[in-house]
Amino acid sequence: MKIVTAEFIRSCHDPGQWPRGGLPEVAFVGRSNVGKSLLINSLLHRKGLAKVSATPGKTRILNFFRVTTAAPVVKTFSVVDLPGYGYAKVAKSVRARWGPMIERYLTGRAELRGVILLVDARGVERHDQMTFEWLNGLKQRTAVVATKVDKLTRSERRKSLAAIREALGLPEAIPLVPYSSITHEGRDELWQTIREMLQHPA
Repeated sequence: MKIVTAEFIRSCHDPGQWPRGGLPEVAFVGRSNVGKSLLINSLLHRKGLAKVSATPGKTRILNFFRVTTAAPVVKTFSVVDLPGYGYAKVAKSVRARWGPMIERYLTGRAELRGVILLVDARGVERHDQMTFEWLNGLKQRTAVVATKVDKLTRSERRKSLAAIREALGLPEAIPLVPYSSITHEGRDELWQTIREMLQHPA
């Protein structure tokens, strides 16, 4: 996918701040420190667009990015970076607001076309299982990305992907994309998944 422009739009706490204009959106969600920001930068061919931090829980609000591509079918859309769930070095009062904020977005955003759930290729946690079950219950169009596959050998990757499908109860119809934000392995496959999401109606 050829990226023409990729720019930060705004950070939002509540629906009144969400961007208007009707652009289709794809949301990225995953537990803290799963590599969400690194993956978004890799996907969009930008080094510092999504801010990366060594501190889990750096993303505390919804961050919207506008993307323009050379593909006529999905020429312009938005990427939405959701706060990481699970362990995070932030106050409990802040974490308590994340759930309702994310739920409002996932259940009330007409522009949303699909959700990319990121899990660590080295192991699925209960938080990941609960999030997939939740998204499935919301009837959200979902794909799963196994991040940090560069840390595994080829044989370990095969076992890891099989373990992820089993742990999540992932049907074969739902994509599972192995991805490395270091080598960019999986980027073309993930773009294909995103294109298919964007072509569906809300």
